[in-house]
Amino acid sequence: MGGVIEGAEGLDVTRDGDIVTVTMNRPEVMNAMTGSMFNEFGRIFRDLHADGTVRAIVLTGAGGNFCSGADVGGQSERASGVVASNPLRNLRRIKASAQALHECQHPVVAKVFGVAAGAGLNMALGCDLVYAADTARFSEIFARRGLTIDFGGSWVLPRRVGLHRAKELALLAEVIDAAEADRIGLVNRIVAEADLDAHVADVVGRIAAGPPLALSMSKALLNNGGQTSMSQALEAEGQAQATNFGTQDTREAAQAWIEKRQPEFEGH
Repeated sequence: MGGVIEGAEGLDVTRDGDIVTVTMNRPEVMNAMTGSMFNEFGRIFRDLHADGTVRAIVLTGAGGNFCSGADVGGQSERASGVVASNPLRNLRRIKASAQALHECQHPVVAKVFGVAAGAGLNMALGCDLVYAADTARFSEIFARRGLTIDFGGSWVLPRRVGLHRAKELALLAEVIDAAEADRIGLVNRIVAEADLDAHVADVVGRIAAGPPLALSMSKALLNNGGQTSMSQALEAEGQAQATNFGTQDTREAAQAWIEKRQPEFEGH
């Protein structure tokens, strides 16, 4: 069903009907991301964005961890004076991968087992929904590495937990457990580790059964809401709703309500 989205070394892409799962797969280093993986991550999410047959996406990690962030093995080279010829260019590639995740039209659900740290944590927060095992651990670990927050963390983290809580996480670089992440609103919900796969499968199944165009526009409206005035938000809502009224999905929803059945949305 639909086009084939190619994976890459360290990134597996699988499809079950209209639901796609992207798995970071370097379990020996807790799925740390190399530069080439960041490049391919961006390409994968741009391809998914363009695939109108996709209804929902799950982002997760292999081997019991989500992602420990960027692979910092190359830092020893920087310490010895061997510096990348153009680090800003490399970091702009990472920016492009973060933007591809954020701008993907389809709902993306993070399924977090084990460690989500640094860019890995901000990758999870860049998803639309974040569900984590009760054994998961989280850290904006950058300061421990002599680095500043990245992969969109400076934008998404204060929107998730508030400015001062975000500063505490970034400046202290502490590791927090699942209960604390839940308490401060870092995640949507904590689930028993044994139940997380089933919980996320239920969530994405319900999303996939929804009206794709309407959900994608709701996602965009919410993402942009913090940067617009009330008047601008109302105008954008009106334009989105006018689009919905011209779709078969909205007519199907009305007919299903009359017939007292569940609607069957087709995305047009």
